[in-house]
Amino acid sequence: MKVDAKPLSELSRLVQCLEVASTPFKATPQKIISIGNKDDEPYTFIIKTGIIAIHRKSDGLLVGIARAPYIFGLSAWINDTHQEYEMVAHTSSSGFYLPASTSRQRIQEGSLWQEAFCWLSWINHILGKRDAQLVGNNSYSQIRAMLLNMAEWDDSLRSKIGVMNHIQRSTRISRSVVAEVLAALRQGNYINMSRGKLVSINRLPADY
Repeated sequence: MKVDAKPLSELSRLVQCLEVASTPFKATPQKIISIGNKDDEPYTFIIKTGIIAIHRKSDGLLVGIARAPYIFGLSAWINDTHQEYEMVAHTSSSGFYLPASTSRQRIQEGSLWQEAFCWLSWINHILGKRDAQLVGNNSYSQIRAMLLNMAEWDDSLRSKIGVMNHIQRSTRISRSVVAEVLAALRQGNYINMSRGKLVSINRLPADY
């Protein structure tokens, strides 16, 4: 299995196990996915369809974009991260949720700790990769890393997300700097964009 590849077989077994004890939900674009006044209790969310954005609550930083299938809060029963981040539906999305304590019980009963470990290891790898690309790097290196990540998305996802807005919300680099770099890269024929969306990357210089 490629290290960046989502562990779909393990994820499928977890979804089947957890769905039995869950409550379904649907979310329209730009809606926060939550349980309302029950948010003080940790919950596990399974996204079965759609695309979601994960934000840090304290400052609204865009942590990442996730495409279904996806599990959020699988380990929430042992930490308070459910209070630090929130999900926003980027497209019409659906799935189900259940208390994180029930998730733990179902995983225990189904002997699915290996699958849970595999999923959490993948999440940790993705976040570690993001940190390596962004933390401590200069503005151009961060913009370059974000562009390379977006180039790995499929065409349908890239067509839905504006390059400048995504980079600015993910890095907090000023919009003027992001705009300047993107304009220079387009002028040099390093990237191709259409209506603010990334079409393709020809080659990105290591330095600006």
